[in-house]
Amino acid sequence: MTDERLRHSDAAEYPARQVAGRGPGWYRGDVHLHTVLSAGGELSPGQLAAAAREIGLHFVATTEHNTSAGHGDWSRYAGDDLLVILGQEVTTHTGHWLALGLEPGHQVEWRYGVRDDAIEHRLAQVRASGGLCVAAHPYAPYESGTLAYPYRCFDAVEVWNGQWRSDLPWNADNEAALAEWGRNLGHDIHQGRWWPAVGNSDAHLAGQLGTPHTVVHAEELSVDAVLAGLRAGRSWIAGSTAVDLVLTAATGGRAVGVGERLDSGGEPIEVRVRVAGVPSGTVSLHTERGTVLRERLPGDGAGTIRWRTTARDGGFVRAEVRHPDRQMAALTNPVILT
Repeated sequence: MTDERLRHSDAAEYPARQVAGRGPGWYRGDVHLHTVLSAGGELSPGQLAAAAREIGLHFVATTEHNTSAGHGDWSRYAGDDLLVILGQEVTTHTGHWLALGLEPGHQVEWRYGVRDDAIEHRLAQVRASGGLCVAAHPYAPYESGTLAYPYRCFDAVEVWNGQWRSDLPWNADNEAALAEWGRNLGHDIHQGRWWPAVGNSDAHLAGQLGTPHTVVHAEELSVDAVLAGLRAGRSWIAGSTAVDLVLTAATGGRAVGVGERLDSGGEPIEVRVRVAGVPSGTVSLHTERGTVLRERLPGDGAGTIRWRTTARDGGFVRAEVRHPDRQMAALTNPVILT
C-alpha cells in the first residue's frame, strides 16, 4: 500500500490537525514515545494517554519505529485536555530522527544511510506537509543510534533523551549532545539560523513518560501551533512536571523570553531566571563565552536569579538547572540578544 493510500485509509479515524481548544500559553509535552508496536515497548496507547493525563502533560506524539500502523489507535484517547501528534521514529542505518505532524497513515522511508544521499528528500517530504524533523538521541551508544548526519539537516535537536530510564534520565550521552549543540550555538545565531533543543522520554515502559519533556509556548493547543513553537525555539526542557522555570531578558521596559530576540539598543540587559521544584539545585547561565553565572537555589527549590549584561558581551543567554547530584533538572533554549 502506498503512502497516499494509507493516508486516505486512516483519515476518517483520526483528524490530522486535532485542535484541543486552548488559547496562547505554555504547554508540556513528550514527542518521543513508543507502544507495543515498537521493539521493547510494553504499553498500549490507552496506558500512555492515561499516564500523560496523570502527570500533567498537555500533548504527546506517537513515534513508533518505522511504522504508522498505530496512528488510528490514538484517536479515541485525544481530547480537549490532551493533544495527540502523529509521527514516526525513522531509524536509518546511520542515525534516528523524529518525523512529527504526519498525516494519518503517512509512513516515512527509513532504509538508507549517510552515504546514500537520501535523507534530504525524506526530510523535505515531511516538511512539505507542515511537519517537523528532529534529530533523535545523537549520541546513543548502539548500532545505528549515533547520529551521523549534522544537526543542520533537521529542524530541532533532541539534546535530552530519557534513554528508556526514569531513575537516571541524564547521562553522558545527553551531556555530549548538549555540549555539541551549545558549542555551535553562538556561531549559528550569528549566521542567522540556529537549531532549537528539545527533550523527550523515549518511553517504552511504565513510569518513563515525561522524563524529560518539552515545555513550549504555543498560540493554541493544536498540532500546527505546537510544532510552530518548537520550530521557533519558544521552549525549554523539564526533567519532570514538578519543575517550573521562566527565563526572561529585559531592557528599557521591554522583556522577552526563550526563543525570542531582544534589541537592547546598546542599553544594559537584566536577565532573570525564576525556578521552582529543584531543592538545593544550581542555576547556571551560559553565553558564547561559556558559563557566566552559577548560583545555588534554597532548600525549598524556589528562587529568582538576576544577572546584568549587554548585547556586546554576548549574543545570547540560556539557562541550565541541575540537582545537587548534577543530574539535569531543566535547560532552556536561548534568548537572542542584539
